[in-house]
Amino acid sequence: MWADDPMVNSPFLLILKLVLAFVAGTLIGIEREKHGRPAGLRTHILVCVGACLMMVVSEGVFFKFGDLSAQSVVRLDPGRIGAQIITGIGFLGAGVILKEGVSVRGLTTAACLWYVAGLGMAFGMGMFLIGAVATALALIALIAMKKLEPVLKKDRFLNLCVVTGSDVDVLDQLQQVFTNHQVFVSNIEQDVNLMEKQRRYDFVLTRHQQRIGRELVGEILELNGVIRVRYK
Repeated sequence: MWADDPMVNSPFLLILKLVLAFVAGTLIGIEREKHGRPAGLRTHILVCVGACLMMVVSEGVFFKFGDLSAQSVVRLDPGRIGAQIITGIGFLGAGVILKEGVSVRGLTTAACLWYVAGLGMAFGMGMFLIGAVATALALIALIAMKKLEPVLKKDRFLNLCVVTGSDVDVLDQLQQVFTNHQVFVSNIEQDVNLMEKQRRYDFVLTRHQQRIGRELVGEILELNGVIRVRYK
């Protein structure tokens, strides 16, 4: 066994660590699963229990080889296992982050994976109270705080594409439409294709508090020379 301390030796304690990590991963994973996130219930359970298992192994390495002398050819550093957990979880987190235009999805799920790895490490080290409190705080952030989102005023982003004839320049008129609706142009691109005789404007609009895509499209289509309008 690892040490003379019965608490360290206890198989019950080791199993308890894994079970608590399983419960914490399940609670957070259920919330992610309900929202259809790419990393759901099973992923969070495996990350949390896996991190816990690695910390148990790290602790076991220390108790098994901790009495080696400094002159031994074996160099013991159990902390490296924990450090590699954080490094490894970064690859999983990067895999669930998706970028679509100016919008980025999956950041919360990636943070959850990183967080449950920390929970697993806490339970693996026997920090049961800290792990339980951290689990409760995570659930508050994911469930209770989400209910505050409709109350908080936040900017919306709108990708708008306007296509006109190549001999038509409606940029000034478009900017006037945006001013009338009190929206801010955070990015603009213009492309003139003489072969297809088309001019294309791509805008990223923000600082509007409600969805205004249909209203903008209605006004822009009334401008002379506009062929097509698309937004998302």
